[in-house]
Amino acid sequence: QVQLVESGGGLVQAGGSLRLSCAASGTIFSINLMAWYRQAPGKQREFVAAITSSGTTNYADSVKGRFTISRDNAKNTVYLQMNSLKPEDTAVYYCKVVGTAYIYWGQGTQVTVSS
Repeated sequence: QVQLVESGGGLVQAGGSLRLSCAASGTIFSINLMAWYRQAPGKQREFVAAITSSGTTNYADSVKGRFTISRDNAKNTVYLQMNSLKPEDTAVYYCKVVGTAYIYWGQGTQVTVSS
């Protein structure tokens, strides 16, 4: 059984930084992509960033230049470094791991940015 464990969320002031982690435990095969999504109250879940097995990255326009996604293949872990945080970044952040025959979601971690 595969489990994704997220950590690193919290409360920060505008302009501050946080680093989110998502570690996959259990047996997992053929990871194609790892990604981060977020969902604020009353809004749809939205894409934030993704990284492929080859290292190609993609970011939502709203976070380009501020967020950086990375991964450690040996540890089956994906990270999201968030700098210059804004109040509009406040949301529950979810990691996602995609393979050829499966999709796994993390439990979510709260990020709150105060003015």
